[in-house]
Order: sequence, then structure tokens, then C-alpha cells
Amino acid sequence: MMIRKLHVAALALLLGSTPALAQDKILNVSYDIGRELFEALNPEFQTYWKDKTGRDVTIDQSHAGSSKQARAILEGLPADVVTFNQETDVDVLAQNGLVAENWREALPNGASPYYSLPAFLVRKGNPKGIKDWSDLARDDVQAVFPNPKTSGNGRYTYLAAYAYALTQAGGTPEKAQEFVGKIFANVPVFDTGGRAATQTFAERNIGDVLITFEAETKAIAKQYEAQGFEAVTPATSLFAAFPVAVVSENAEKNGTTEVSTEYLTWLYSPEAQETLAKNHFRTTDEAVTAKYAAEFPKVKLLTVDEVFGGWDKVTAEHLAEGGILDTVFVNR
Repeated sequence: MMIRKLHVAALALLLGSTPALAQDKILNVSYDIGRELFEALNPEFQTYWKDKTGRDVTIDQSHAGSSKQARAILEGLPADVVTFNQETDVDVLAQNGLVAENWREALPNGASPYYSLPAFLVRKGNPKGIKDWSDLARDDVQAVFPNPKTSGNGRYTYLAAYAYALTQAGGTPEKAQEFVGKIFANVPVFDTGGRAATQTFAERNIGDVLITFEAETKAIAKQYEAQGFEAVTPATSLFAAFPVAVVSENAEKNGTTEVSTEYLTWLYSPEAQETLAKNHFRTTDEAVTAKYAAEFPKVKLLTVDEVFGGWDKVTAEHLAEGGILDTVFVNR
């Protein structure tokens, strides 16, 4: 009897001292409008991880404006991974030692397993006839998008409008600033993130057009089907990478480096890519891209590198305090 009790006690001690063998847990800190996407992806990864390792994994999510999330991590939010919509927000973490400096080289396609582009969502029947960026500068059009100072979503809208103006006949930086200033002047309210901007447009019935990522326009149209919103993809837009990275300092501290790395690597798998395409994101897997090609309009995609000279120049010239973005806000 005594021996049996000792065996039970020893087994209980062993099980209690090795919880990681049965359970993993990570925190994915993500952009504001990524909730539904990761609600679809996470259960699939949990099944994959269980089949591969025999271990369960809990994936906690945190969502807010991309830049706001980066600041929260710098202030102590214990992210194991980030899945952002803005490369500069990962760069900030790298500059502060939380993410590897060469994070873009850690995974394919510059560590962006999927991508999108700024596009439009208009009201039923498109009463204002909004088709391209030039329509957003009209006096009779109210545009809704989040504040580019706090939202990667809004930042891409700003850069896409600026890039469009630069690529038009006679386009100059001065004319581009004037063009974007007209759009900004027509924005009734600058929300801090994409989800709040969606609510302003769809639930508060403010504005004629919502500018957000193409994937989100289709998701919102489905969510608010009764209102008859219509997604419009402009002929020209800006390539929007969705960068991912392991927050190595936290992951090493939490003992989650293995599962965190696998989680991000898995996003490139055919299974995950299929889910991304079903959620209206443009994918990097060639077979999945071909399968869903008919659902994605052809568009001329400009890049930050070719139009602006890269993200470092964007940060220094546009996003820094007193930069071009601040000038546009002041002069609108």
C-alpha cells in the first residue's frame, strides 16, 4: 500500500512538473481587422500541431491598429508572434531588439505569407459613381478610413493615394500632397483603427466610401449583406504586404520559440493558403492563387520600393514628426 502511494505521488509530481509536454500557448498580436481571419486559421493550426507533436496549443489573440500594437509590445505586451499589416511596425520592434534584424529573411516573400491592396467599399448601387482614386478628391465624396498615424491600414490608404497622384501625367510631390490633402479634407472622422472606421461607415452610416484592404471590403460586404455594399477594386493600387515575425525575446523567455516559428511557417502551407484565399486575401502559393484567380480583379500594383524608394525613406520623409503626412494634415 505504501509503495503504491509513493508511485502515485511520483507520477503526480512528474505530470505537474512537465506541463509543456501536453500544452503550448502563444500570443499572436495582430492588426485591427484580422479577427475573423485568425478565428478561421487558428483551429486549423491547432489540429496540425496536435497531429505533428501530440501537444495541444492555445493561441491567444490581440487586435488593434498595427502601430498601436507595436507600441504596446514595446511597453510590455508579451507577444510571441506578430502578424501585422505594416512592415515599419515590425522594423520598430527589430530596432528595439525584440525581433531579429533580418526578420524579412526568416520566411519566404519577405516574411509576408499573403498580401492585399487598398480598395473601396461603396453604398448600394454606387450612387456617387466611385471607381478610382481621383473620385475620392471630389467635393461631393466623403471618404472614411482610419488615421494613418495610428493604423497601418490608414497608412496604406495615404501612400496608395499619394502614389496614384505621382504616377499621373505631370505628377509631382507638390501635386501629390495637394491631391491627398483634398481627400483628407473630405474625411468626416479619423478613427484610430480599421474596425472603428468600418463601424463609422457601416453602422453609423457616415461617408460615401470606405477605403480599406481589398480582403476587408469583401468581408464587410458579406457581413452587412442587407445593406448592399459593393466592393470596388481600383485599376491602380499599392501592394500591401502582411509581414509576420517571431518576437524572439519574448518567445525565448516563454519557451515558445518552436511553436511560434512553426505557426508562422505553417501560414505558407497549402491548407493555410486556401483559408487565406477564402477570406479574400491574395496568396503566395501558386496553385492556390491559380485556383482562386477569377475572384481577384486584375490591378496594376505599385510598390513602396519603386514609388517611394523603400520603407526607410517613407518613414523619414512621410511618417516622421513634421514629415509630409503631418504637412498634409495641417493643410487639409
